[in-house]
Amino acid sequence: MKIKLVAIGKTDDKDLMRLIENYHKRLNHYVKFEFKIIPDLKKAKNLSEDQQKEKEGALILKEIVATDQLILLDEKGHEFRSIEFSRFLQKKMNSGVKQLVFIIGGPYGFSQTVYQKAQGKVSLSKMTFSHQMIRLFMVEQLYRAFTILKNEPYHHE
Repeated sequence: MKIKLVAIGKTDDKDLMRLIENYHKRLNHYVKFEFKIIPDLKKAKNLSEDQQKEKEGALILKEIVATDQLILLDEKGHEFRSIEFSRFLQKKMNSGVKQLVFIIGGPYGFSQTVYQKAQGKVSLSKMTFSHQMIRLFMVEQLYRAFTILKNEPYHHE
């Protein structure tokens, strides 16, 4: 299985990017992993929230192929403990999913088209975090999940 994380907009914080790259490298020891950044929309200030979600949604869907399983990072999604999330990933691998794609939307969320294409939603917390921080948290949680599956000493419970 391959895992892809797709996010809208680049990260300007070099320290944050360095941390994301660190976990990206670690994660590649366990699974093929790709982190795809979709550039911010140009002239987004001239668009309504719905127009922005539709345009971002079209860009997101260009990153998806028919066999992908699409999971949205959404505040109304299912919350997992880390061990539960590792089991979720194991089930996806066991089911023969070729590519599992996690999507971090733009500032207004996702278009209805993206919601309709998704096979699930995951929430990392009931709290609100910046879209920049979610990238780091998600890559770290993916790494943590694989260390749990391999019984490695990264996670303590």
